[in-house]
Amino acid sequence: MKIMKNKKWAASAAFAGLLTAALVFAACKKEAVSAGDEPSTAPDIFKAVLPAGAAVTPEISTAELQDILERKSAVVFDARPFMEFAVSHIPGAVNLSAKPGVSKALYISDVAEIGRIVDGKDAPIILYCNGPYCGKAVRLSSELLEAGYTNVKRYQLGIPVWRALGFLTQIEPEGARYVMNEDKTAVFIDARDAAAFNAGSLPGARNIPASELKSGKDQGVILEAKNDGRLPVEDHNTRLIVFGANGAQAQTLAEAIAKEAFHNTAFFGGTWEDLR
Repeated sequence: MKIMKNKKWAASAAFAGLLTAALVFAACKKEAVSAGDEPSTAPDIFKAVLPAGAAVTPEISTAELQDILERKSAVVFDARPFMEFAVSHIPGAVNLSAKPGVSKALYISDVAEIGRIVDGKDAPIILYCNGPYCGKAVRLSSELLEAGYTNVKRYQLGIPVWRALGFLTQIEPEGARYVMNEDKTAVFIDARDAAAFNAGSLPGARNIPASELKSGKDQGVILEAKNDGRLPVEDHNTRLIVFGANGAQAQTLAEAIAKEAFHNTAFFGGTWEDLR
């Protein structure tokens, strides 16, 4: 019963992310047409943002967040509780301690923590949380404005849309331990070569050597892993955790897997010995 519950939860979460992405795409297309663009002009979902509504701070698109992360032009904060961050976060994001005395339902990060990380109240700050219906980033942005911060923006599409668009998340040791204990449907994938894997790996891990990757979809070891069951083709919502000899190796394989429509893929940034 617990396994079925975990599978239903994973499927529901993934479906919510994909549905959100579809809605954003439709909204982007509608705006393009209403703005006088040619109806045949294809909107770019990576540049979409949610309608402004009553937002207290500006929003950024997925493409803008990518650029910010690459150039390190702002500090990106994950406004969720630590364990959610540890299980799955946008690579390069920073987590914060909870504001003292807050409830789980109305969780908010501690503004004082941000003051110890950024350089001045005009420093560029980006916040994200669990997507369009999550209030954590909104609550934190309001408190930051009240505290005098002047350059705060949100990626309100959040983790669900980030993953739905095919991007990776990163897992921390505490998150990996949590997944091992609580999500019996999760699949751990070892990116090292077969010889290293056979010499010792995590219990139950599956081996897909990153060194055997080939360019293009459904090629090389990825195709083999789909056919022999190392990749769960019957349920692309399955949580996949990729680790390897180092973070770069794990990330390389995780990126290849994510491009095969396994959108719930995270990589571990340390060595496999760290994870063990």
